[in-house]
Amino acid sequence: MLDESLLDTAESLARADTLGLLRGAAESGARVRTAARAAVEAGLADLKPDGRPRALLVAGPGPTTGCIAELLSALDGGNVPVSHIRPYGALADPGALLWTLPGWVGPMDLLLVVTTDGTEPGLSALIEQAYRRGCSIVTITPPNSPLTEGAGGRHGLVVPLAPASPYEEVPENQPLPTPRLRPAPTAELPGTLWALLTPLLVLADRIGLFSVPPHVVQAVADRLDQVAERCGPAIATYGNPAKTLAAELADALPLLWSDGLVAGAAGQHFARVLTSVAGRPALAAALPEALTAHGTLLSGAFAAGADPDDFFRDRVEDPQALHARVVLLREQSTPPAHSPVPAARELALTHDTPVSELEPSLGGHSVEVLAELLAVSDFAAVYLALASGERT
Repeated sequence: MLDESLLDTAESLARADTLGLLRGAAESGARVRTAARAAVEAGLADLKPDGRPRALLVAGPGPTTGCIAELLSALDGGNVPVSHIRPYGALADPGALLWTLPGWVGPMDLLLVVTTDGTEPGLSALIEQAYRRGCSIVTITPPNSPLTEGAGGRHGLVVPLAPASPYEEVPENQPLPTPRLRPAPTAELPGTLWALLTPLLVLADRIGLFSVPPHVVQAVADRLDQVAERCGPAIATYGNPAKTLAAELADALPLLWSDGLVAGAAGQHFARVLTSVAGRPALAAALPEALTAHGTLLSGAFAAGADPDDFFRDRVEDPQALHARVVLLREQSTPPAHSPVPAARELALTHDTPVSELEPSLGGHSVEVLAELLAVSDFAAVYLALASGERT
């Protein structure tokens, strides 16, 4: 059950957010600026490549790595293939994971290694393997980590991971307007994605993968700050798009339907954070295929009003059943003439399925649009988690 009263009380949200997830989402813009400076200091802005690589390969632990691969692929628009090297191993612990390069990888390819840990022996072995193949390597890892020493020098370029802002300890005898915060694991903080992705945006601009000049990177940071202001805990639900979306997704099975490559990558990310942060199942699919892939869910057991049990049974103590809710993710506020969005709305309306819409408030570069969609998604997932007691 969602405690909607908690959503409109900033002090209650702060007390519930013992992992600092809201702060992690709010500082995404700052992480972009810090990461951009680190990228420049590491020499990414001074690179003079001979041309674009044949392919990009992205490796690292955790679901964030797959998200980065999807985002780069969406922004690239298919100009250069982007492959996610998935880890394998007996355990999910980063120290037990292993990575292997595909057989076709060679000197014309670029390996991107991203990690918030930097102690994974499997990544060190992967970097050594890529070096022997003649593959170019860029590594983003915490400074002074074992991977920094092993990946530097002849093994490629290392960019230090931009750290999150440290949490201040509150004296024991001081009244607590907010709780004593203990930070979540680095990989769980919403802003971590931008600390890893921003140097790769700078790199993509330098190697001609897609254009992200410095002023666009600054605009991305500004857009993230704007979302943090609109979606912050002090903003009431009726004027807060993230809180509104969180309330709409309570007791719902979100069907995240996207229109466009960038919106599709944002939808996949939203599904991940709903699962990992809010503990809620969610399904993402691109339009128009989503109309077929998820169409049965609109008329089956998850349909609005569906209840296969006895109508007269007392349900006071029963958990509320999940019902499908469509969330339309768009890259433009006004869909073009060939957009499948109207057909998606019509299908949902035909089955009495509620629809939420997530679209950018402003236009701009595709990375700015992506930033806004990701940021609202992050805030919504955090609010849903806090108001339902999943991450307290």
